[in-house]
Amino acid sequence: MTFPTIFRSGITALALTAAATAGSATAADYIIDTEGAHASINFRVNHLGFSWLTGRFNDFTGQFNYDPDSPEDAQISVTIDTASIDSAHEERDEHLRSADFLHVEQHPQAEFISTSYQPTGDHTAVMEGDFTLNGVTRTIQLDVEKIGQGQDPWGNERVGFSAATDFQLKDYGIDYDLGPDSETVYLTLEVEGIRQ
Repeated sequence: MTFPTIFRSGITALALTAAATAGSATAADYIIDTEGAHASINFRVNHLGFSWLTGRFNDFTGQFNYDPDSPEDAQISVTIDTASIDSAHEERDEHLRSADFLHVEQHPQAEFISTSYQPTGDHTAVMEGDFTLNGVTRTIQLDVEKIGQGQDPWGNERVGFSAATDFQLKDYGIDYDLGPDSETVYLTLEVEGIRQ
């Protein structure tokens, strides 16, 4: 996959379950630290070929299981409140929540559930999973990078990942015509998990 420069280190996501690196030698369950705002789900869409529209989903939850000795067994799930979309423009956000785009009244949640994980390097991997948006579920791939792992100042074990993917709006039943330059959404996830 090819991403704009800002996303190449890349997203949901989810890569959380990432590459084998230093850390606990046994599988562990992690909760994504949304309460401390140490995670984000961000999107980027070209605006009519003139500029980039950026935004985020403010409300989401997730958890993952990660064993550095068996990363291929890693699993993650993330649930997004689609009404929490935020592009820093309320009128536009209301349109994005409408039936033209996310149809949040009918589909209040988006979800990603991983199905496979394949290390590609010491700190990188490709994760595949089912992404449900606007009532449509399709398989997507995320390029994953492990950022770091260790103990925080309060004695909690944390691990962080960055992941990126892109998809076509039409693949999720969103056919509002913004022109060919605006058909692709670039999605990134920055995730920090706290071991339970």
